[in-house]
Amino acid sequence: MTAQIINGKEIAKKKRSEIAKEVDELKKNHVIPGLAVILVGNNQASRTYVKSKQKACQELGMHSLLIEYPETVQESELLSKIDELNHDDAIHGILVQLPLPDHINEVKVIEAISPAKDVDGFHPINIGRMMTGQDAFLPCTPYGVMVMLEEMNIEIAGKHVVIIGRSNIVGKPSGQLFLNENATVTYCHSKTKNLEEHTKNADILVAAVGRANFITADYIKEGAVVIDVGINRNEEGKLCGDVDFEEAKEIASYITPVPGGVGPMTITMLMYNTLKAAKNFQSKLQKTK
Repeated sequence: MTAQIINGKEIAKKKRSEIAKEVDELKKNHVIPGLAVILVGNNQASRTYVKSKQKACQELGMHSLLIEYPETVQESELLSKIDELNHDDAIHGILVQLPLPDHINEVKVIEAISPAKDVDGFHPINIGRMMTGQDAFLPCTPYGVMVMLEEMNIEIAGKHVVIIGRSNIVGKPSGQLFLNENATVTYCHSKTKNLEEHTKNADILVAAVGRANFITADYIKEGAVVIDVGINRNEEGKLCGDVDFEEAKEIASYITPVPGGVGPMTITMLMYNTLKAAKNFQSKLQKTK
């Protein structure tokens, strides 16, 4: 068996085409979806991510605002800027690029963003809504994974999903979204004993552990769907995932590659969330007229 590749680039391209059409429709009503990104310091990885987000906004006809601060910026100044953006009708989504310097409380910063503009899906109110199955802004990477599976017509209900990783950004919300779709979910992490025993039972295996090529064929049940969320560099300096792709593709039924798998979907779902925030804003405008 050789796994069918889940092509994140192609799915993202299709989704972005749909988003661009909706942006055009909003513009006819004089609403241009606006995303503000706050970048603190000069972390090169963060800067690269921010450039990708700006480029996506430009391609889709959205308004993009980049606000940069030196690493020495005071927390109070950052919170003041977020408050200003919360009240700016031209901005529908606010994103603070993480990580932040040690002297700034990330939790406080995330909670300062209006839940109505929290397009990263990190605010406790949106997390709570997601947990209870209500309408919410969903975290972009886990949301992207769900959209990929939907596009590939991969059944989720009744399946056993094993998540390796428990971060607030990927692991935890991924499991919740699968649970919302009636899967049975097992979380594994650094303290899990006999990891292989758990992963070998997975119909869908999600690797979000941050270790290059950690998941080999020995961890995978034959015919499983393998979703690789990891972005690492191997010993040769090449981009790779948490899954040993060459081994895994010979045993899995479906697999995401790195690069070109989950990665393109993350920014696409950020664009989708920004569009959704703008549509919500327009809807409120119409109700007040």
